[in-house]
Amino acid sequence: MRDVEVLTDAAVLLDDARIAWVGPRAEAPRADQVTEVTGVILPGMIDCHTHAVFGAPRLDDHQRRALGEDYKAIAAAGGGILQSVRDVRARSEADLEALTRARLATLLAHGTTTIELKSGYGLDLEAELKQLRVIRRLAETQAATLVPTFLGAHEVPPEHRRDRAGYVRLVCEQMIPAVAEGKLARCCDVFCEPGVFSPAEARAILATAQRHGLALKLHADELEGSGGAELAAELGALSADHLAAVSDGGVRALAASGTVAVLLPATMIFLGKRSQAPARRLIEAGAAVALATDFNPGTSPTVSLPLVMALGVSQLGLRHAEALTAVTVNAAAALGLAGERGQLAPGFAADLVVAAVEDWREVGYWIGANVVSAVWTGGSACPAPTVPVS
Repeated sequence: MRDVEVLTDAAVLLDDARIAWVGPRAEAPRADQVTEVTGVILPGMIDCHTHAVFGAPRLDDHQRRALGEDYKAIAAAGGGILQSVRDVRARSEADLEALTRARLATLLAHGTTTIELKSGYGLDLEAELKQLRVIRRLAETQAATLVPTFLGAHEVPPEHRRDRAGYVRLVCEQMIPAVAEGKLARCCDVFCEPGVFSPAEARAILATAQRHGLALKLHADELEGSGGAELAAELGALSADHLAAVSDGGVRALAASGTVAVLLPATMIFLGKRSQAPARRLIEAGAAVALATDFNPGTSPTVSLPLVMALGVSQLGLRHAEALTAVTVNAAAALGLAGERGQLAPGFAADLVVAAVEDWREVGYWIGANVVSAVWTGGSACPAPTVPVS
């Protein structure tokens, strides 16, 4: 993760949607059109964990947390994920699409050119499909590449609180088959955490998803350890995400597997937690580590991967090169896209970001400032957005 090649006075040759050549400018092949840029050119960044399809922000949750209420107390008072579920169920598909389109433009303006988007604020068949249909329509029109993930197992909805097994059956027998038949998702995720879904429930859901051709991801060991990391590694999941409470056994399991450890430092800071995922232990054990925003309305209203990079350095102890690798190469691997995204190399997608800085390390240094000055996706320059995040 520390191997970052830095070229000075360099050029990148684009051939339609792919990179054709990268190297010293003096050796560049002739091109039909030349665009001069100043600053630093980076691979388009990849946000491999977001929940961007939602309605309103959860402002009451934020205040309750500031007054000392914990996650479970907030949920018991009607807040948390289920507040967003009520909101999404009540909103029209068109409304959700408009809100999400604006957020995607803001993410893109911060240098994110590939974005994973999860469902999980529906928790019934029609509302989950509604979220995934929104993602599919946006994927057809937006400059960023969107990766849809089905997260029907984000929480147990109120109508199934006395019948958890019934809800797991609903996810397995109705939701996953409908999602797969409609080709509405590339991945399936489960929130495996004490009080949410147990490892046994997660295993049943993910095994069903795998039979239906979906790649696997897992919310694992976020606030309490449950063996989620071990389960993700055993099942060959693309990623195990959060991991603030991962066990030593979980670290070893991830290090011995191809499962990427996706860390979300902005979430723990927004929740007021003093602990973070053990990034250095994971890296030193040999695990592949990625960073993501966890952009969502309740626990991480964060749109900036450069901010997350800075938190990776200051809060997780990453080197600047490791933080850059974590939002490019390794983030691509967490979505099954390592062979085509996350590098400035021939044959890779022509997704580029220009940062108005002198030293590439500044991208993960300036907290709160957006240093991104230009973005290309698929070889085309993206216009600056004029829409707000909310």
